[in-house]
Amino acid sequence: MTAPTAERTTRRSGVPRKRRDDTRLALLFIFPATIGLVAFYFWPLVRGIWLSFTSWDLLSAAEFVGLQNYERMLVDPIFWNAVQVTLYYVVVNISVQTAAALLIALLMQRLAQSTMVRSLILAPYLVSNVVAALVFLWILDFQLGIGNQVLEWLGLGRVGFFTTEEWAIPTIALINVWRHMGYTALLIFAGLQAIPGNLYEAAKVDGASETRTFFGITLPLLRPILGLVLIISVIGSFQVFDTVSVTTDGGPVNASRVLQVYIYQNAFAQFDFGYAAALSVALLIILMIVTFFQYRITRAGQTDLN
Repeated sequence: MTAPTAERTTRRSGVPRKRRDDTRLALLFIFPATIGLVAFYFWPLVRGIWLSFTSWDLLSAAEFVGLQNYERMLVDPIFWNAVQVTLYYVVVNISVQTAAALLIALLMQRLAQSTMVRSLILAPYLVSNVVAALVFLWILDFQLGIGNQVLEWLGLGRVGFFTTEEWAIPTIALINVWRHMGYTALLIFAGLQAIPGNLYEAAKVDGASETRTFFGITLPLLRPILGLVLIISVIGSFQVFDTVSVTTDGGPVNASRVLQVYIYQNAFAQFDFGYAAALSVALLIILMIVTFFQYRITRAGQTDLN
């Protein structure tokens, strides 16, 4: 029996051929990304945790102080105020952004699915946070902003959007809602596309209303993507910095001093890098706890599509 005949006989007999091992090739492709991950994520994380146990002003050698930075943080009223302000911002930003993005995604699915419409909706996301903050800072300026001029023409009076304690955080949150809701809407729209159309047809045959269909089919089947969107949005909201830095710099008083701004001020204004590192570790722990409970509550890793 010749070799080709033997090979064909082996294939016909059902004996599986030995697959090529691509492990080395895969590791070769992963290696450059691994270097970047270690250099720019893991090593700074380890370095930051170490610095949180030290006193370091950048000019002298770091001095190990144990848990002093964490003890100071627990009795620091500005830190707790920053946590409260950050939570307030997160609640306003996430609630409005998710509701607006869900509405836009539903309208895209029902009314317009063209690429041009999707591009226009995504356009604000392509603008940097700094540019968006500067534009809205000019628009909502108390004296010269066109937004306040329109309010005055309508007889509502001028509003200190960035200069009053009650308006600072909601204004900053809405700026970021404007910038991010298009991207969030596209994520939700992708989730809507994955819902089988026969479910809606069956609901229509059964005489279900639009409201009943939304709460009975759309919302439950969107749970995994909504869970993912909420986790991403909450993590990003806790890390807000540039919009606050450009518009209010944490003012008035401490009304908009979020955690990232407080960390920056301790590190680069007061050169207290040890305490700033401790604050960063505290933010990391908060994000880990919030993300864990979000993942468990939303069951983002499960789907009702069976």
